Amino acid sequence: MDLQLNSAKETQSRKADHLRICLEESVQFQQTTNGLERYRFTHCCLPELDWNEVDISTSFLGKQLGAPLLISSMTGGTEFAGIINQRLAKVAQKYKLAMGVGSQRVAVENPDVGGTFAVRSLAPDILLFANLGAVQLNYQYGLDQCLRAIDLLQADALILHLNPLQESVQTKGDKNFRGLLDKIAILCSKLPVPVIAKEVGNGISATIAQKLIAAGVAAIDVAGAGGTSWAKVESERAKDPMQRRLGATFTDWGIPTAECIANVRAIAPDIPLIASGGLRNGLDVGKAIALGADIAGLALPFLQAAAESEAALDALAEVLVAEITTVLFCTGNGTLSDLKHSGALQKLA
Repeated sequence: MDLQLNSAKETQSRKADHLRICLEESVQFQQTTNGLERYRFTHCCLPELDWNEVDISTSFLGKQLGAPLLISSMTGGTEFAGIINQRLAKVAQKYKLAMGVGSQRVAVENPDVGGTFAVRSLAPDILLFANLGAVQLNYQYGLDQCLRAIDLLQADALILHLNPLQESVQTKGDKNFRGLLDKIAILCSKLPVPVIAKEVGNGISATIAQKLIAAGVAAIDVAGAGGTSWAKVESERAKDPMQRRLGATFTDWGIPTAECIANVRAIAPDIPLIASGGLRNGLDVGKAIALGADIAGLALPFLQAAAESEAALDALAEVLVAEITTVLFCTGNGTLSDLKHSGALQKLA
């Protein structure tokens, strides 16, 4: 029990570090971009639409969303993280956005911090994702722990995140990824909710997406390169000079988000697809959807706003909705489906 308590305290301390570093340090990709700057929309100067009638609603995994937005998985496990999650849940409920929480391993190990994740009472109607690291399936985690994570949130789906680079750089990281695909397949067949496979900012290739879909994963979140670099975050945390150097070396490692979206959509025309990784505004969201994503996940912009105030968060949601609406309006598309099939997004030579 002491060992488990120590492990829980270490995990909790790591979560606090992650939040602080993401908010205070320079941990974005340095050279690698999300790739969306290589695309441009063809402007339509005569849209034949009323801006106020443009419809950016959609559905994902059977739930209606007011906008194609996911507040991406970020945090939980500390008092400050709990405040952040509560604020995020309120704005998700108001604007009908999807929301994920950070890894719930800390709550599985220490149920006392479960409340920092439990936001369903504040957001009874939202599409809500539980979240655990897939690698934990090689470290005594199984169906029971996944069910606990889902039940704690009353979640609509479970994210299993794949983070081999982060674990490689993290001090005492869990680095045994052998045999995970079979374990993911077993979970997909036994869990009462859909499973979403997600990277953490280094991207999912078409080849791996195909394997995950064959294993029974219901949706893919590509989480490509170009946003926050978790190698850099772990490098900032590390006390050991070797781990610091390792993280710095791999700061820009990964597949840009735009490539991930296009390549995964090409091999899986129907898989529910989430674009994330360095998306910072509604224009990025519009490009991601035109490339083939169904919804788009943003983390850092929501985290920064939530850390500031509820008002800042509300203002962010409002401007994102306006930006996405403007993309549709100025390309002459009345709905997200129209945008997807419009051919309005051109790759620059």
